[in-house]
Amino acid sequence: MSKVFFIGAGPGDPDLITIKTGKILATADLVIYAGSLVNTDVLKLAKPGAAIYDSARMELAELIDLMKDYVSHGKTVARVHTGEPSLYGAIAEQMAELDKAGIEYEVVPGVSSAFAAAAALKCELTLPEVSQTVIFTRLSGRTSVPEEESLASLSRHRATMAIFLSVSETEHVVRELLEGYQEDTPAAVVYKASWPEEKIIRGTLSDIADKVKQAKINKTALILVGRALDRRAIERYSKLYDKDFKHGYRN
Repeated sequence: MSKVFFIGAGPGDPDLITIKTGKILATADLVIYAGSLVNTDVLKLAKPGAAIYDSARMELAELIDLMKDYVSHGKTVARVHTGEPSLYGAIAEQMAELDKAGIEYEVVPGVSSAFAAAAALKCELTLPEVSQTVIFTRLSGRTSVPEEESLASLSRHRATMAIFLSVSETEHVVRELLEGYQEDTPAAVVYKASWPEEKIIRGTLSDIADKVKQAKINKTALILVGRALDRRAIERYSKLYDKDFKHGYRN
């Protein structure tokens, strides 16, 4: 079918793409990928002869014109974003322009780097009676963040937090987080989660900034904060498998 597919290429490891994403790549006539972030090994799944473009140096108008050209000729387009496209994927404006052009599209989810980072840390982000909320956010920068969503404001919830696109300003991140979290709150930075060069920096809010600076990590990394990162913090097991907890599947 001639349309555009926005697909999530996952955090980096090509084996973490979905089966559906693989099928789309194998049949698409045009593949436009976010070259600054997507592992190019994923492109090996593209069908032979497919046109492949790196969007890193392209503007929105160029992207849309290219998509429109292929779709108008009955071709299928795979627009490949890193991780999960609905998180900081900048797909909203692309979909808005496709709506204006009357072009059909579909969004196919992918594995977020937040979950790849949690897997690398071997932690559950939602521990019973420790944290049942996960906040996905970022530090305000060239792209501003609403004032009520500042890190300082969100930190007062003391929930588990996954902070994207902010590792180059780790010291600033920590200053804001200390408005709500305590200095001994576990923190971690995962660089290129699921890639061969993955690195994990563990610490607390009192020392994580120094450790990140020493490791010379300033991009392509996720910051995770919260008591749930410390597996020793588990105070009570989930009721789901408790022998005394009854539900519809176990009476």
